[in-house]
Amino acid sequence: MKKVYGSAQEALDGLLFDGMFIAAGGFGLCGIPELSLEAIKQAGTKDLTFASNNAGVDDFGIGILLQTRQVKKMISSYVGENAEFMRQYLSGELELEFNPQGTLAERMRAGGCGIPGFYTKTGVGTVIAEGKDHKEFDGETYIMERGIVADLAIVKAWKADTTGNAIFRKTARNFNPPAAMCGKVCVMEVEEIVEPGELDGDHIHLPGIYVHRIVQGKHEKRIEQRTTRPAA
Repeated sequence: MKKVYGSAQEALDGLLFDGMFIAAGGFGLCGIPELSLEAIKQAGTKDLTFASNNAGVDDFGIGILLQTRQVKKMISSYVGENAEFMRQYLSGELELEFNPQGTLAERMRAGGCGIPGFYTKTGVGTVIAEGKDHKEFDGETYIMERGIVADLAIVKAWKADTTGNAIFRKTARNFNPPAAMCGKVCVMEVEEIVEPGELDGDHIHLPGIYVHRIVQGKHEKRIEQRTTRPAA
């Protein structure tokens, strides 16, 4: 089965529709599937729900879709560094479901493993727990979280072979693998594509069984916050 496509637009062809649910990889500005996000922007797909650790910044990451009003709801952990996100949320234009980072990652992983729900102590006694099933285990209260199954997963890897086996570099590994797992279809963009057998099996972070379409491209290497000392 062909998995390698010539561009993000080609890889997303036939997958996008208004009102869809998308799981996106990335952590801060690291490992963001920027080619796919730009293709979604150009396609004009709207009323989107995104499950993603964060929404990028105003002109990068999911932030570019907030600018064009293509996002209806965010399921996120961190929403700082994005003035447009804050403006839309505070004005009631954007729905927001907060998830602790570990909970969000596990919801994605669980959905990808066919696990419909799980119990966690994280969020008990806070707004996170409102409306959720509570249960006691060994005298401790837990809340149930649902596994995430998205219509589409868009992720960014460092290197992959043509069957989709992938390696992620450093922080980009945090949310990309679980996001890839939970999509009914996964589009993965990479910096380098190699032939099967060229990757050490012990170094593969995501098996190709989770990946349906691959595109190679050039990516930015943005730094979220740069701190320097004054010149002597």
